[in-house]
Amino acid sequence: MNLVENLANAQTLAQAIVNTIPEPFLVLDGKLRVLAASRSFYSTFKVNMEQTQGQLLYALGDGQWDIPALRLLLETIIPEKTSMDDFEVEHDFPNVGLRTMLLNARKVLYDDSSSANILLAFRDVTATRIIERDKEQLQKRTDELLHQKQVLLQEMQHRVANSLQIIASILLLKARAVTSEEAKLQLRDAHQRVMSVAAVQQHLHASEGIDQIEVRSYLTKLCESLVGSMVGESQPISVTVEADVGMIVSADAVSVGLIVTELLINAIKYAFVAGRTDCQIKVSYEINGTDWKLVVADNGSGKAAEPVGRKGARLGTAIIGALVSQLDAQVSTVSSDKGMAVTITHATFISRLPLAS
Repeated sequence: MNLVENLANAQTLAQAIVNTIPEPFLVLDGKLRVLAASRSFYSTFKVNMEQTQGQLLYALGDGQWDIPALRLLLETIIPEKTSMDDFEVEHDFPNVGLRTMLLNARKVLYDDSSSANILLAFRDVTATRIIERDKEQLQKRTDELLHQKQVLLQEMQHRVANSLQIIASILLLKARAVTSEEAKLQLRDAHQRVMSVAAVQQHLHASEGIDQIEVRSYLTKLCESLVGSMVGESQPISVTVEADVGMIVSADAVSVGLIVTELLINAIKYAFVAGRTDCQIKVSYEINGTDWKLVVADNGSGKAAEPVGRKGARLGTAIIGALVSQLDAQVSTVSSDKGMAVTITHATFISRLPLAS
């Protein structure tokens, strides 16, 4: 077999290899003229062999490949680096439309010749980029909606806080205006409960996130606020909080916060005789998976006659009962002359903390 036949066979083999490549593929000479093109190149860009082979790349398809980004790749980058991966080009091709292509180029140098070839492969990522842009726009729209939701939530919380303050002020004014001591007491109790709802709402508003609240921080701040507003110097009362670290959904946090507020107010107002100095209230919250247990205990005088509250707190008992029912929990009370402990338990729970004495 002579040299001419060997060369012809090599060209046939090279063309066969090029045609097996599923993506558009070109072999260029050193002057960027097309030596070979894959079948995929012809079908993708709607050109034929006669219009392609032997032609300058930039002249193909009436100049559709005369793209500044492609010139940069072939005339500047390839001579310096000899290769380039995933060079992205977006172009509106005649008879094809707008396409985004990733170009991979290799410069092939030969030991016995000063000539070189350039292998150029194209990968159409138009559909991928469209999906990515759609996802980006969707994410942007989602972020905008979340921001709007946050703004609306803050506005709603602000209005709720203002409304509660107005209601509390009206109740306090009515309490000062009436002459009946019983009516005064009921209006003041109503005022205190409205303020407790405002305290819960305030702490929920201050918490990070909307759907989940960190329970230890929430209960600690809530109790500190209530103690600061209700406990005076004439009879100091120590209030401690022991809570597991964990999250609670906002809806449940409202009910738990109102229960703690009601029980804490009840203990501060009724648990201790005047002049006592060792007054202690302990709030504990334990978590075990989806189960939890809340205990509010004091070392006061106790009161066995009331299932949850003490004398004058029957409304509080009804409120707590309704909130416990909403939480699908159970309430129990232990009362003696050493104090009182109210326990709210969700599902079956084995306590790790000692009972308050």
